Amino acid sequence: MNPILVLALVVITSFLTPFLGSAVNIALPHMGSELNMSAVGLSWVSMSFLLSSAVFLVPLGRLADLAGRVRIFIYGTIIVAISSFFCAWAQSSGMLIGARVVQGIGSAMMFGTNMAIVTSTFPPQRRGWAIGITVTSVYLGLSVAPVVGGLLTEWFGWRSIFLVTGPLGLLVAVTALIVLKPARQEVPVHSFDVKGSLVYVLAMSALMFGLSRLPESSAILLAGAGIAGLLLFGWLEMRTTVPIFDVKLFLGNRVFALSNLAALINYATTFAVTFILSLYLQYIKGLTPKEAGLLLIAQPVMMALVASFAGRWSDRFSPRLLASGGMAVIAVGLVMLLWLNASTPNGYLLTTLLVLGIGFGLFSSPNTNSVMSSVERKDLGIASATVATMRLTGQMVSMAIATLVIQLFMGHAHITPETEKDFLKTIPVTFMIFLILIGLGIWASLARERRSVS
Repeated sequence: MNPILVLALVVITSFLTPFLGSAVNIALPHMGSELNMSAVGLSWVSMSFLLSSAVFLVPLGRLADLAGRVRIFIYGTIIVAISSFFCAWAQSSGMLIGARVVQGIGSAMMFGTNMAIVTSTFPPQRRGWAIGITVTSVYLGLSVAPVVGGLLTEWFGWRSIFLVTGPLGLLVAVTALIVLKPARQEVPVHSFDVKGSLVYVLAMSALMFGLSRLPESSAILLAGAGIAGLLLFGWLEMRTTVPIFDVKLFLGNRVFALSNLAALINYATTFAVTFILSLYLQYIKGLTPKEAGLLLIAQPVMMALVASFAGRWSDRFSPRLLASGGMAVIAVGLVMLLWLNASTPNGYLLTTLLVLGIGFGLFSSPNTNSVMSSVERKDLGIASATVATMRLTGQMVSMAIATLVIQLFMGHAHITPETEKDFLKTIPVTFMIFLILIGLGIWASLARERRSVS
């Protein structure tokens, strides 16, 4: 296969999914009005997608190693496209959230294979460049989404977002079938760890759902059961001949373990920023979806610009130092957000978003290159799935933290002029928690070995 053609297909799909997620965030207030959803309910439109993606990534990553990464990649693209049509057709909040769950499973099939496909296609000396291009496409999707999503929502309604992405996804799937030509390879049933997969899915579901429902007492029990289930999963995998996840990668590979921990923390401190600011700009500042999108676009545009260079730099300089420096810049941006209030100038917020974009761009490509270069070729599929799992689990934790703080100050109330003050109180508390977490992330990033194993 032509490496450039392979990269082009991965880039398009890497663009599509974040575009869909970010555009949905802009449309949340309109969804809430039409489907009568509270602030907590709106958070589930994002969290349901993240939950299903995080739960299925590791099993699907191993299945991709057995059935063929290209095959799973194409199936995932088709599922995302079809579920987009169901999202557009949703007549209730339950139907919308259910379609988003299916969309998350399809995305997991794409997330769990795209980096493995890129890493196996390009040699080590060009790998950072290719990963940088792929990561840049993610940020381009995030960049375009606020503006396009805002315009679509304002002119045609929020359903139009899914009606645009559905056909695009199908077009990509058909093109991938022609260009990538998946091999005819049967899955050896005896090689796939069904027991481990079941334990993992149940444990991750309990953990993620529990985190999202805090501080309820039942949520604490669920989260605890999820952690216990993951420990059981690790014990089972160490005794399985062909595990869906090689626990030894974490126990015996310092670069792999700490790079993934850094990624988990980084996404846990950054993902909910867009969610919070989208609600802040439209409910508190009174901006339209288009105006809010034009402002929020600053962060992903800066991410895309910096990430493309950072990927190239990670082929020449220490990914450890580049990623750690990026997290330090993110910490500066979070400090700037602590003083956000109803009268904060848009120029100040724009500057803050640019700072966050620089930090995230510096972190992501070098850290991903570090992870993918630290494992052997046979483990690329599970490494790709693990990187994506850390990203999505971190995003889920980020949304869980934001939702928990909102529940503590507002309960399940809608954001109205009467509750605006309560919503504003959640902002400094949420960003202070994120700031504490990013400090731990900087430590994890710096603690890894100075050089990755190519």
